[in-house]
Amino acid sequence: MSHMAAIEKKHATQTEDRAHEPVIDMHMHIVDFLQKTDGLSALLKQMDAANIDKSVIFGLPVKKKWESFEPHPPFYYLDDNAPCYYYGLTDEVVAEQYLALSKQDQKRFAPMICGFNPTDCLAIDHLEYIYNKYPIWKGVGELLLRHDDLTNLTMEEVARINHKALEPIFQFCIDRQLPLMIHQNVTSVGIHDHFEYLHELRHVLTGFPKLNLVWAHCGISRRIGGKDYFKVTDALLNEFSNLKVDIAWVVFDDVICDPDNNDLPKAEWVQLIEENPNRFMVGSDLCGHFDSLGKTIARYNKLFSMLSPTTVAAIAHGNAQQLWFDD
Repeated sequence: MSHMAAIEKKHATQTEDRAHEPVIDMHMHIVDFLQKTDGLSALLKQMDAANIDKSVIFGLPVKKKWESFEPHPPFYYLDDNAPCYYYGLTDEVVAEQYLALSKQDQKRFAPMICGFNPTDCLAIDHLEYIYNKYPIWKGVGELLLRHDDLTNLTMEEVARINHKALEPIFQFCIDRQLPLMIHQNVTSVGIHDHFEYLHELRHVLTGFPKLNLVWAHCGISRRIGGKDYFKVTDALLNEFSNLKVDIAWVVFDDVICDPDNNDLPKAEWVQLIEENPNRFMVGSDLCGHFDSLGKTIARYNKLFSMLSPTTVAAIAHGNAQQLWFDD
């Protein structure tokens, strides 16, 4: 069984399908890797059922190719060996879906721009064009930089956070006070405790102290980890006040929770979040299809039950509200 299939199977066995606390889902791709979507109207129904007040939404900056020799189209980027390529129209899909909603429903979403090649020094042109074309955007991201097998499957140069092409993107976000969400693994699949890409993140945090940076999944993805990983996150939060982290996707299942203790969050992570209540946020990280939203977001109920009410309110709702929805 694949890693992703195992996680989906675990989520499917959950009995709860609704968050105990009102939530802002701060990590929602409204398209899948073929750029298909159930649509925001379908998402709103699932949000209401799951006790999700608002969502931060974005597309996917890459599209999976259907190779001529494959008998059926892929669904996920790991389904076959076909590559992915950068796909600028993903932002158009987000804008089209958002603008089709009523003004009242639009208030429940914070759209973000992500559809550009982060290794292209002219990527800033796309960002400026889309930002000016649609006056709806609340941030930039999720940029897929170092990302386990997806890095190997994506055409073009390896994307990384300290690439020269991203420097004008950082300044764009600073000038407009827009949060930037990035996926940047802290290390490679084969080398864990060395954290070989940590210096790339530190380089940007040091060089752009006014950049409001959201680190997706705390730098974790499939088969990425390290001994006492919470210490890495703790050190970065202590050093860089402009860094926030989300605990969506596999970091919650694989790193924060303990499989040897009924999949409950580990005490050191609970303490870390309690000590940094304004730095953590939760999300679903679904891609285009939303039937599993309730069970995905209900995973955090066990974490909420171990935190103080003040901290729960911050990580479930307040931090994302401040970043993306407060004018």
